[in-house]
Amino acid sequence: MAEKTAKKKSVPRTLMPEQEPEVRMRNFDEVPLGYTPELAQQEAARCIQCKKPGCMAGCPVDVDIPGFIKLIKEGDFKAAIRNLWAKNSLPAVCGRVCPQEIQCEGLCVLAKKGEPIAIGNLERFAADYERDHGTGELPPKLTPTGKKVAVIGSGPSGLTVAGDLIVKGHEVTVFEAFHKPGGVLVYGIPEFRLPKEIVFQEVGFLERLGVKVDCNVVVGRTVSVDELFEQGFEAVYIGVGAGLPRFLNIPGENLVGILSANEYLTRANLMKAYRFPDYDTPIPKGKNVVVLGAGNVAMDSARTAMRLGAEKVRIVYRRSRAEMPAREAEIHHAEEEEIEFFLLTNPTKFIGNERGRVIGMECLQMELGEPDESGRRRPVAVDGSEFNLDCDLAIIAVGAGANPLLTQSTEGLHLNQWGYVLADPATGKTYKKGVWAGGDIVTGQATVILAMGAGRKAADSIHDYLTYGW
Repeated sequence: MAEKTAKKKSVPRTLMPEQEPEVRMRNFDEVPLGYTPELAQQEAARCIQCKKPGCMAGCPVDVDIPGFIKLIKEGDFKAAIRNLWAKNSLPAVCGRVCPQEIQCEGLCVLAKKGEPIAIGNLERFAADYERDHGTGELPPKLTPTGKKVAVIGSGPSGLTVAGDLIVKGHEVTVFEAFHKPGGVLVYGIPEFRLPKEIVFQEVGFLERLGVKVDCNVVVGRTVSVDELFEQGFEAVYIGVGAGLPRFLNIPGENLVGILSANEYLTRANLMKAYRFPDYDTPIPKGKNVVVLGAGNVAMDSARTAMRLGAEKVRIVYRRSRAEMPAREAEIHHAEEEEIEFFLLTNPTKFIGNERGRVIGMECLQMELGEPDESGRRRPVAVDGSEFNLDCDLAIIAVGAGANPLLTQSTEGLHLNQWGYVLADPATGKTYKKGVWAGGDIVTGQATVILAMGAGRKAADSIHDYLTYGW
């Protein structure tokens, strides 16, 4: 076994072809171009098929990772995607946006002394190959139960619940507030990282299974949770995400030219501002742009601004690179695309002109002190280190909170001090009978795959409830 492992370690990871940085930084086409079948099989052959695969322990939805990789190696791509579908309703999405480096790939045994298997790239390949070459064959469904489930929100957790329950024989209707399904997958993640057609095809797969998708329904306004029960739904899942923007609360934040990443990315992505003049959605554009924050949303905002014509884009973050929460791949792509990083830098106020437009930002240089409650070292201001940064557009990407629209209009839900729904982490059950919740509305902003993991647990619990009772 040791000889086999050593041999696999000597084979380098198969890189996925990408657009060149100087080309892609001015277009919205997807950056990674995908594996060919030959490249996918080459990478799959690196897997040593561990008897106790650590990669599976890192997957929130328990995908049989060695199983689907073995099938790709053998060239049985049809069986590979069916293996994935058994645990993951959205493999084309997860293969593109999941933080594999800290989850499945981070626990790959080959990573101990070399490069892990490119699990995400192989997952994407299996899904893309099925979409391009598959027959459209659907997985089997159990006998209809006649039970009706309402899913509020069509983001990753809601779609996972819908996919799991429809194959168990239940009727599922997904209610979406926006005019297109997909939640954060369509309003938050740019085209160059996750093409919207991919999301719509994944949703279409669920619709072909029998899931009903009802858009332009704002639960909490158009209809209440209790009214859904009156309409005959026997269980309700709340997966509305965390879409309430957070701001810095510093002087000058109300100047023209300062906006939340939520609004900026929603205009660019869901409302197609990036496709002007085909879509005439107004979006602020700047030549000298600053983005506050260093998560994936900040990277998406900065890279979008560059593609919309900015001459200079800066990421401003109060900690060091080691503390940046964004995926390493997104940071790397941003650097390749000439995004500048102002690290250990904290904004203290925005500066405006006589017309009330932002023209700059005053900042303090920081240094790292002791770790805070997040485990990251706390930034401490350096005395006398004030300096100014010029900018004509500032995008605030420092996180988002719980939108109170649904939660405050639904009696019986219990919320924590930040307005998130209290739910059993093992089942998703809330304090209100017949209601489950999961994803960002429970945990706060997190990853797509963690939201899907919460959806998987809730779906199992809902199925038990519909079968055996509360």
